[in-house]
Amino acid sequence: MRDASSDVSILVMNGPNLSRLGKREPTIYGSQTLEDINSELAERFPMVAFEFFQSEFEGALLQKLFDIEDKGGFTGVVLNAGAFTHYSIALRDAISAITTPVIEVHLSNVHSREEFRHKSVISAVCKGVICGFGVKSYHLGVQALMER
Repeated sequence: MRDASSDVSILVMNGPNLSRLGKREPTIYGSQTLEDINSELAERFPMVAFEFFQSEFEGALLQKLFDIEDKGGFTGVVLNAGAFTHYSIALRDAISAITTPVIEVHLSNVHSREEFRHKSVISAVCKGVICGFGVKSYHLGVQALMER
């Protein structure tokens, strides 16, 4: 889906369990699927060349970050790391090892939920954090990267 002619290219990357959106706890995460979210982003921001990536596997997320860094040409990354947010030192180290800016996003307000969700090990190495706005969290992440 990436368009080489666009001045802005963003990787929207999602971690574990985000593939279950629309089915998993809709009272918390909403009824839209990940495909719905991706389509909505592409429609809302036609001037952006998007690449979408989701994996249940930590290593695949790390490799994707390194691949886009090595290829270059990306304005940034909008990342919903899912549960990896709270404990993946490997993901934190990968984000800190690249120069491509990363915006951390969450659908729910993680600070109003279980205590273990209050701590993010990746926030300190991300350019910013957006949470609690549902699908709009992704939109705000894209806007933040476009304004950089």
